[in-house]
Amino acid sequence: MESNQGQWSIAEVAKSAGISSRSLRHYDAIGLLIPSSVSPSGYRFYGQPEVLRLQQILGFKELGLGLSDIAAILDSEVDPVARLEELSLQFSDNIERLQRQRESIHRAISIYRSGGTIVPTELFDGFDHTEYQQEVEERWGKQAYADADAWWNSMTEAERGNWRAVSEELTSAWTVAAARGIEPDSALAQELAARQDRWLSSMPGTPGAGSGHADSGYLLGLGELYVADERFASNYGGVRGAEFVAAALRVFVERRDGSVRA
Repeated sequence: MESNQGQWSIAEVAKSAGISSRSLRHYDAIGLLIPSSVSPSGYRFYGQPEVLRLQQILGFKELGLGLSDIAAILDSEVDPVARLEELSLQFSDNIERLQRQRESIHRAISIYRSGGTIVPTELFDGFDHTEYQQEVEERWGKQAYADADAWWNSMTEAERGNWRAVSEELTSAWTVAAARGIEPDSALAQELAARQDRWLSSMPGTPGAGSGHADSGYLLGLGELYVADERFASNYGGVRGAEFVAAALRVFVERRDGSVRA
């Protein structure tokens, strides 16, 4: 965009910003972006302050704000530099979220190609968790979801990679044991149940987390969920595999607590 003594025509500004001249005229009409000058023939021109303001308008629009909200922000007493720094931070957050979405999609591609294990928490990383938030909160409470969500978002990608590796290895071991027809009360099955217990209790938000053991009622309920919900049953080779995991967890809880909890 070439300047004519620091002034740009409406066509130049529209082309550079990737918007229509009609949008600029609308911004003028509602007082959101007023040209620095208008020629006798009615041509609008914009100076540096107006171009900088337009950048902020478009930036806040990208973040989903309405024009009236944008006007209130831009017309406030907030220092323009501080406002731009805040806008930059918000875009950084969005970039990080989009990168996580991209990685989630790549994991889905890998699962389709290799038949790998689905872990819903990571498959929807970066996306809207509203559906799963409600489900978790209904089963185990709002704090459980908040703690788990904060824990997951606090991890680096390397830490998430390590967590996935442990998760996939444990799930694979369960699947292999189920396919071999191992009894739920066997030493191998109980070793896997103990590992499942330690793995779950290491995650904030899990009932009993921090004590070294997941809550017994939680373990039993989770086993039932594996069987009832095909999303989780598929991780263990189907319903039969999930039933094996649930039965092994029930034996584990019975032996640990001395009685079976309903």
